[in-house]
Amino acid sequence: MCERGDSNTPLLGADGEVEYLLHRTREVTERVRLERAAMRAQELLDHAPDALVIVGDDGRIRLVNRQTEVVFGFARDELLGQPLDVLIPERFRASHGGHLSRYFADPVSRPMGSRLELFGRRGDGSELPIEVSLSPHRDDGGVTVSAAIRDISERRRYEAEARIAADRLHSAVDSIQDAFALFDAGDRLVMCNSAFRRLARAADPEGLVGKAYEEVLDAWIDQVDLPDEDARARFREQRIAGRSLAPTTTFDVHLRDGRVLRVVDRRTAEGGIVKTIWDITDDERRAAELYEARQSAEAASAAKSEFLSSMSHELRTPLNAVLGFAQLLLRDRKLPLAERHRERVDHILSSGEHLLRLIDDVLDLSKIEAGRVSVSIEGVSIPEVLLEVTHTLDAIASRQKIALEVDPPPEGLPIVRADRTRLAQILMNFGSNAVKYNRPDGAVRISVTTPAVDRVRITMSDTGIGIPREQQAKLFQPFQRAGQETGPIEGTGIGLAITKRLADLMNGTVGFRSVHGEGSEFWIELPSAPEPTPIGTADVSRTAAPRRGASAHLVVCVEDNPANIGFLRDLMSTLDDLEIVAVPTAELGIDLARARHPALVLMDINLPGMSGLDALRVLKSDESTRHIPVIALTAAASERDRQHGLEAGFYRYLSKPANVEELIAAIDSALEHGA
Repeated sequence: MCERGDSNTPLLGADGEVEYLLHRTREVTERVRLERAAMRAQELLDHAPDALVIVGDDGRIRLVNRQTEVVFGFARDELLGQPLDVLIPERFRASHGGHLSRYFADPVSRPMGSRLELFGRRGDGSELPIEVSLSPHRDDGGVTVSAAIRDISERRRYEAEARIAADRLHSAVDSIQDAFALFDAGDRLVMCNSAFRRLARAADPEGLVGKAYEEVLDAWIDQVDLPDEDARARFREQRIAGRSLAPTTTFDVHLRDGRVLRVVDRRTAEGGIVKTIWDITDDERRAAELYEARQSAEAASAAKSEFLSSMSHELRTPLNAVLGFAQLLLRDRKLPLAERHRERVDHILSSGEHLLRLIDDVLDLSKIEAGRVSVSIEGVSIPEVLLEVTHTLDAIASRQKIALEVDPPPEGLPIVRADRTRLAQILMNFGSNAVKYNRPDGAVRISVTTPAVDRVRITMSDTGIGIPREQQAKLFQPFQRAGQETGPIEGTGIGLAITKRLADLMNGTVGFRSVHGEGSEFWIELPSAPEPTPIGTADVSRTAAPRRGASAHLVVCVEDNPANIGFLRDLMSTLDDLEIVAVPTAELGIDLARARHPALVLMDINLPGMSGLDALRVLKSDESTRHIPVIALTAAASERDRQHGLEAGFYRYLSKPANVEELIAAIDSALEHGA
């Protein structure tokens, strides 16, 4: 059987025709198998993450995968059969042909990641950085090369950003004025700046990076100012051992060139150490200068305090005689003064008291401004303080014909947290102003209220001349007298400034309300303590202490000023039950006390030879004189002097000029105590 129309087909018999059909069938089956295998291979290639390009030894592209189309932007049909140069940037094509020829002459596998910077060309002509891995394959048809190509544009961008960040970090670290170094967990230097290199005398960073801490330390330890090599060895040992003891280590070193460095080592979360070294030479110099300036200021302040204390003593001593004799003249019942002389003595007393207040105010203000006034905060009973204050104010108010009225404190009035002495000083200042700036036949009223649960307010109101509105803003400033600077009323303008600052020290506040021509009210508010004051503990009345009618008591007066001795003699002469013996030195006073055992000793502090304080210690140490109460009557009138005197053992501490009523009350109390 044969196909007649085909002259090229041999005539076959029946068996030959069957064999032919079987052969053709096998060929078709094999072709289909190969096509399917090729399709599967192409599918696998298309799923590869990298671009795959297969090139024959003629330099033309035989096969590409889908990722090649994505990476280079060519359609597959545009690449198949084309020379490989189509994927090479034009600037490299001239040399690429030679590279390709040499490679096919001796093809070897070359992995990705070589140090060559390679670039590909996209379909739009733009370039992209690539990595290429080459794999040659030999067969009967010759050599083909499979090129796996990876687009590394993102990686190069990240690397560029990382390089920029690293460069910025290095630039920032190097620009730090102080020395900086970073050590890794193995205590080897990773990074340092130029300041650190200068300290370590290393111009090249590579000369230090990678070295152990001990080597870096040895590079600059010879600059440290140490007395000898043994001290240098101990310093080195301490520095190395100290790095593992604490998360942060700080120490100062003095260099031979006079510089002072502060070294701080801080451990990082990764186990490394950040070292910073600051030059604190200027800081140390400024600290020394500040210390010297402070010492000079303290010396000047001490000199000022000594001067003020001395001036206070020198001024108070003659004032004691002036005011004392003036008071005695007014109290003299045997030879009473005529009315015209009483007026003159009143002027003496008024002027002397004004001078005394001026002395006290200037001393107080200078101490407050110097920060040398301390307060002793304790629980204080308001009625008791008012009793003390009103006894003193009553005499001043009576002389000015001003009525002094005290409202009964409210029930359950709490005690306040204050310094008792300073609170009395504030109330005395308010009260004396209320009397001084009042009108004839006017009145002063003292009241106590509780404006809040934890606050107590003491108010001093008057019916005086009031304060003009335009003057009120400056009222608590030093040397401001609300327009009365040139008026007839005496004053310094310091009292209210002192009052405000003392109130601040006691966590209190002061305030006022005034209407010009109608009067003023001033108040102080203080924090209260939880315990209430029992009603009846203090009667705010103004009754004088009665005199005793007992037999005469011996009073030894240790005083070196004749005028003061004369004043005390005149005072004692008005008291029938007292006998006074005056001596000018502490040594004589001690001898007299041991010989006659007086009921009381009045002691000056600043005496020729032994001081009054030393004399008190001698009397207290002697069994025969220990029981005798000693009252200090001195011109050393500061609060510090007073506290020191009371701590030393004085029964009372009275300052000159002495207030006659206060002195008599102290004498009465001491005699009762001694009895």
